[in-house]
Amino acid sequence: MAGIGTEAAIFLYAGLSGITVSFAYRILGCIRRILPHSSAAVGAEDLIFWTGASGYLFYCMYAATYGSIRWFFVLGAVCGGVVAHASVLLVKKMEEKFFVKSKKKLENSDERR
Repeated sequence: MAGIGTEAAIFLYAGLSGITVSFAYRILGCIRRILPHSSAAVGAEDLIFWTGASGYLFYCMYAATYGSIRWFFVLGAVCGGVVAHASVLLVKKMEEKFFVKSKKKLENSDERR
């Protein structure tokens, strides 16, 4: 039986696995914006992506827990995906605030001239 330190390390590894899958799906979304797809192509891409992602997560779980299925690994992967999604939203908010402040500064400097 693994100790609590080992289980915590496995939980963090699961979180990193969830972050990896989340960012990979975000990259797929960016590719879809650049190259428009039909709904059938999007469905096929999603099927292929999630099949590969589930295989990747199963491999990570199998390697980390020596073949036993642990629910804290699943929870860690979900938490990692949520953290990745939240961090993307936070960066978007910060980016918007930065551009709004930059635009206001440019408008104020133009008015002074």
